[in-house]
Amino acid sequence: MSAENAADGNTADMNTPRLLADMDSCLAEADEMQRGALWRLAEPARQLDANLVRLPPNAQVDVHREPDVDVLVVAVAGHGTVHAEGGAVELSAHCVAWMPRGSSRSITAGPQGLAYLTVHRARTGMRIRPAG
Repeated sequence: MSAENAADGNTADMNTPRLLADMDSCLAEADEMQRGALWRLAEPARQLDANLVRLPPNAQVDVHREPDVDVLVVAVAGHGTVHAEGGAVELSAHCVAWMPRGSSRSITAGPQGLAYLTVHRARTGMRIRPAG
């Protein structure tokens, strides 16, 4: 199925399993120092969100907390460390880490960088939360 068919709303094709991306190709096509999302799951009416994220060597995602959804982090290339309240979790290609909702964490790439896939339930919309 092409992306054009999905955009046209061809629902017969939307219910058919299909290949969406090759992570190795996504990484090979991007600049080695590119930081951030290289690929995003963009299928309409999906129940999941997923992103292929690259961190250059020794780059870091600052401490943050995801209050609403559990997140799976699947390392696809390189090495890095998830720093969490309970300690450090080392990541290398093909390792899967679980980030429970409500947990605080940061991620630091190793000397060769880190690429990882995040997968979580799609959010239904932005919610305004009181400060504090």
